[in-house]
Amino acid sequence: MQDSTQKPEPKLLDQVRGKIRLKHYSIRTEQAYVDWIKRFVLHFGKRHPRDLGAAEVEQFLTHLAVHGKVAASTQIGFGRAAHLTFASSC
Repeated sequence: MQDSTQKPEPKLLDQVRGKIRLKHYSIRTEQAYVDWIKRFVLHFGKRHPRDLGAAEVEQFLTHLAVHGKVAASTQIGFGRAAHLTFASSC
């Protein structure tokens, strides 16, 4: 239970953006990572990443490769975004 004087925890994408900015990534990288995270969450019916895990990441990567015909280098970009997402949601 939160005390009324405490600020609410930032939303997931805001947490991810903060981590990206701490790492001094470019704004384009930030935008790409946030877009990947949104696509991942939408793919699983808007479930929060804390409720998802490695199996879902693998399933999404397979979906991208088979149905989205996404290049391996793009899949690596999603993998990095997923890493930041799961690091933020813990």
